[in-house]
Amino acid sequence: MRLELMTRQTQSSSKIARVLFGLLAYVSLGVGLIAIVIPGLPTTEFILLAAWAATKSSPRLSAWLENHRLFGPILSNWRNGKIIQRKAKVSATVSMLLCAGLMLYVLDHDWPVFLAIAGMSMGNLWIWSRPERLPKAATAPQNH
Repeated sequence: MRLELMTRQTQSSSKIARVLFGLLAYVSLGVGLIAIVIPGLPTTEFILLAAWAATKSSPRLSAWLENHRLFGPILSNWRNGKIIQRKAKVSATVSMLLCAGLMLYVLDHDWPVFLAIAGMSMGNLWIWSRPERLPKAATAPQNH
């Protein structure tokens, strides 16, 4: 399987590094799963981080993520051109706006709230700076 070859080539040779990358992969996956239902947490970024760390530590987790019905397309899009689909961008933006609004409504307007909103804004700008599809030149068939 091509994925196994890819993960074996990038897997860390140090046992302690594999353990630390594995811990990072599982924690990131856990936060990514929680982010699906909690507004304000970015799912895509945590899944990308989990996939990267899994390639360094666990071929089994890496293969599971790559073949997952929800996460597989995200990872494939990212690997094939750093693409984030518009649906994911809109979902992230709405989620962050809801979270920012809730924080402004419920919490005191102190610097941590504004810092969190600034962080969400920066993350949102980064998300919208990513392409939504491959450029036409990259998707057009080559005629020789």
